Amino acid sequence: MYPKKETLIRRYKWHLFAGAMALVAVMGAMRFDDFGTMNDPNISGQDVAWMLTATALVLFMTPGLSFFYGGMVRSKNVISTMLQSFIAIGVVSMVWVVVGFSLAFGKSLGGEGTGLIGNPFTYFMFRHVGLGTDPLLAPTIPLALFALFQLKFAIITPALITGSFAERVKFSGYLLFMVLFTIFIYAPLAHWTWHPNGILRNLGVLDFAGGTVVHMSAGFSALAGAIFLGRRTEAKKPYRPANIPFILLGTGMLWFGWFGFNAGSSLEASSMAVVAFMNTNMAGAAAMLTWIFFDRLRGRKVSAIGAAVGAVVGLVAITPAAGYVSVGSSIFIGTAAAIVSNIAVHWKDKSSLDDALDVFPAHGVGGIVGMLLTAVFARNVGLLYGNVHTLLMHLLALVIVGIYTFGGSLLLYWISNKLIPLRVSPRSEILGLDLSQHDEQYTVTGDIDMENMPLVNSHN
Repeated sequence: MYPKKETLIRRYKWHLFAGAMALVAVMGAMRFDDFGTMNDPNISGQDVAWMLTATALVLFMTPGLSFFYGGMVRSKNVISTMLQSFIAIGVVSMVWVVVGFSLAFGKSLGGEGTGLIGNPFTYFMFRHVGLGTDPLLAPTIPLALFALFQLKFAIITPALITGSFAERVKFSGYLLFMVLFTIFIYAPLAHWTWHPNGILRNLGVLDFAGGTVVHMSAGFSALAGAIFLGRRTEAKKPYRPANIPFILLGTGMLWFGWFGFNAGSSLEASSMAVVAFMNTNMAGAAAMLTWIFFDRLRGRKVSAIGAAVGAVVGLVAITPAAGYVSVGSSIFIGTAAAIVSNIAVHWKDKSSLDDALDVFPAHGVGGIVGMLLTAVFARNVGLLYGNVHTLLMHLLALVIVGIYTFGGSLLLYWISNKLIPLRVSPRSEILGLDLSQHDEQYTVTGDIDMENMPLVNSHN
């Protein structure tokens, strides 16, 4: 079916496997003393305790995302959709150890304040990622803990993208794209925005917990993916979301984990963590209510899916601002993002774009709204405080990040597709990815008459 490229990959599969095993052997040969001192006097026990908790909370978001997405698709694609999120934990973890952390947070290749990428050998194979502190990156916690915390952000970002090309992507092709995305899109953005020498950071761009690095990058890459892979064979055919309780469960897991995502980005057990924690909750709550009320104004019924999507949009929007704004500002940000993203969803539904699970309207648009409003409301440096420079720099960053992530992702989709076709065959798509890609099947049990339930055209 895919004669040339598929045969090439299969021909060298054992060579690739052997190379991977050699890499694992090199990792196994690392000595424990590479971790450095265990008695750094700068380490704060309370900060370590909080950051271990926050790291676990952020990891919890990826299984939550798998339930959130899995409940939205057709029942024949539930397992494949959930696995596309879940597998990121394994793939990105390996990439992060080998070279990802170095590219994102290694010594800047570039002048002071103009860093574009980290030196890939700074922390290659997690060398020098030790139990001591780092004055620039982790002043009160072990550098290893900082690296693990940042890993969880890198994991969920490509997982977010999968919602745009759900129900039609080939699993092996997606794995390749995920590796390339982490190395060439995510890591540079993290360096620009969060490294002390990063170019965007030094221009004055504020991103407390990943509105730019995670959500905007995922949103623009999702938009590119939906365009590149084209419409689903059954895109216009009405369908029933496979499991709405899955969506609510996933939303709850995401919301719970988001407290680590945002409050953990303070990197310390401090009042700033409390502010981020509070703003995270209030923005999510405001956006959830705004979404369902706005739906009622448009003549739609209040829906569980609408409430769930609205909450996620609010959590997305507050992410860049969480530690910088007041609780009133967080409510405004959540409300504004819900309205703008709701309009974007309905505009998308009328277009020819098949962003299956509305990743760009939710994460891309929500991230943009949050990023721009951060520049308005941020304490002391926002537009409300008379500072126009921050808003101008955020507008510039929006253009740069949008072009880089959209254009770069299109290129990576093209490269991935040349090596492993990204789109499954029409027959496999109609059969469902659960069976065609994984030989597994999601079975609905119980007394509900699924065949006579009303149909829907989208998850909103």
